[in-house]
Amino acid sequence: MRREAQRTGVFTRRALLVATGQVGVLGLLGAKLYQVQVVEGARYATLAESNRISARLVAAPRGRVLDRFGVVAAGNELNWRALLVAEQTEDVSATLDNFSRIVPLADHERARIEREMRRHRRFVPISVREFLSWEEMARIEVNAPDLPGILVDVGTTRMYPFGPTLAHVIGYVAPPNENDVADDPMLSLPGLRIGRAGIEKWHDKPLRGRAGAVQLEVNAVGRVIRELDRQEGVKGQDIGLSIDTELQKAVLERLGDESASAVVMDCRTGEVLAMATNPSFDPTLFNSGVSQAQWAEWTRNRRAPLINKAVAGLYAPGSTFKMVVALAGLEAKVISPTDRINCPGHLDLGDTRFHCWRKGGHGLLDVRSAIKHSCDVFFYEVARRVGIDRIAAMANRFGLGVKLPIELPGARQGLVPTRAWRIGQGHPWNLGDTIVHGIGQGFLQLTPLSLAVMTSRIATGRAVQPHLTRSIGGVLQAGARPEDWPLLGIADRDLGIVRDGMWQVVNDGGGTATVARLAIPGVQLAGKTGSTQVRRVSREQREKGFKSETLAWEFRPHALFVAYAPYDAPRYAMAIVVEHGNAGAAAAAPVARDIMTVALTRDPLGRRDPSQRMADMPPKEPGR
Repeated sequence: MRREAQRTGVFTRRALLVATGQVGVLGLLGAKLYQVQVVEGARYATLAESNRISARLVAAPRGRVLDRFGVVAAGNELNWRALLVAEQTEDVSATLDNFSRIVPLADHERARIEREMRRHRRFVPISVREFLSWEEMARIEVNAPDLPGILVDVGTTRMYPFGPTLAHVIGYVAPPNENDVADDPMLSLPGLRIGRAGIEKWHDKPLRGRAGAVQLEVNAVGRVIRELDRQEGVKGQDIGLSIDTELQKAVLERLGDESASAVVMDCRTGEVLAMATNPSFDPTLFNSGVSQAQWAEWTRNRRAPLINKAVAGLYAPGSTFKMVVALAGLEAKVISPTDRINCPGHLDLGDTRFHCWRKGGHGLLDVRSAIKHSCDVFFYEVARRVGIDRIAAMANRFGLGVKLPIELPGARQGLVPTRAWRIGQGHPWNLGDTIVHGIGQGFLQLTPLSLAVMTSRIATGRAVQPHLTRSIGGVLQAGARPEDWPLLGIADRDLGIVRDGMWQVVNDGGGTATVARLAIPGVQLAGKTGSTQVRRVSREQREKGFKSETLAWEFRPHALFVAYAPYDAPRYAMAIVVEHGNAGAAAAAPVARDIMTVALTRDPLGRRDPSQRMADMPPKEPGR
């Protein structure tokens, strides 16, 4: 009995211990359940929901770029793409290998993906392939179990309907680089592109807009089940340009295969209607990254298709600069409108002989006839009398060698030298330097845009400034009326003399560019030819009857032409540079005639055809 009582006591204590333990465990479980479900219930509900719902920022559609008539020059189109979220796969390399077997990836694409993975955090989606076809999307979805981290998404991509035609003006977009993302983390959004050149870069921020957000329901492996909610971002603002796309196309068509550039602008308001550079490139190629082979092809091309020659190409202006020299001489009164200078075919300075382009000379000439015949000796002498500093000051007043407010990155100022500039380089300024600058050679380096501005200012007598932007977000920008531009302060008499000379170049017998005469009744063009050497011609070569057309292309002179029309009611001004075109009269003047004819016929700034508007007006003959 006693032993039985002992066994019962032991059992009771053990049962009590077990019961106590069970109660304790159940108590702990209860407490934990209370902690999880009551105290922290809201937190865990949020975590569960976040496992089910994936929230992502989405890039807003980029604003459009429109020409002066509202034609889309840069827009957007839907783009199905494959994205990779690295944190949703344990082996990124294996996922990419599997993807490549379904949709082949080139080596440079694979390298780009790996580069972006190193640059971004693992939760940031990375573009794997854009512009997926329906067949490719179907293959990806069927093989989804083998592609953890891969999702198919729809976004927008930049499209340029006119391709190379407007490439140098519009520019292009490309993925942001590391420095861009460091400055603005929002740039890491998949599919987001930023402006890299042209208007796309200049107006990049208003074009970008603000990002939106999307909520997606996902399964356990992160696969998207459905879209739950979308908050659209703020679309980028549209940019309206002054460019006339049809005129731009006509300019490029007329330039043909020449390595050349041309600028057409409204000489009253400063609006640029056409800015063409040939050869050009396809800006769409930058959307997904340019291959090394394509980049090598562009950079090897000696005609430099990536450079906007209209604003970044620097050329000696040649005889197109003679109007500036004439105005400097007239204002300084070192020459009068009636003074005549004899041209025997050369000017001697010490033991150096400076030649005129006409070997036998031009004889006695005044300012008008010197411009008409483009006599070098006349302008050698005027430059010698007036000096380089007064020539440079006059050039600056006409927009040469100064910064112009054109809305394009990379626009160059050019160079109009002075005595102080040369001395600052550690060299003296010689009288011979002044003489060669009298005919637009020497150290002078100018852009076609600046020559178009010069011509506009000659035509109007006002400090016209060039611009491309007409509106931002539908709001018209402050565009100057013709009378808003300040006067240059040049005497009307002096401007009239130079304009008369330019009229004679085209419309008077013996002018250097009669080939540029317009066929529109009642409308006349005033212009000036130019030809600039790219290598020196020796005296021995001249004596042997040297002909530049026999040289290799890259050693031939550049051909230039500047013009405005109508002569008696200036509306359009232009500048054309044909690289290594040899002679301005032959290579550039006919091109200017044809382009000006198209501009006047289209006449987007007026309401009637110029031939109808001026049919009752007889041609005006300056100075007669």
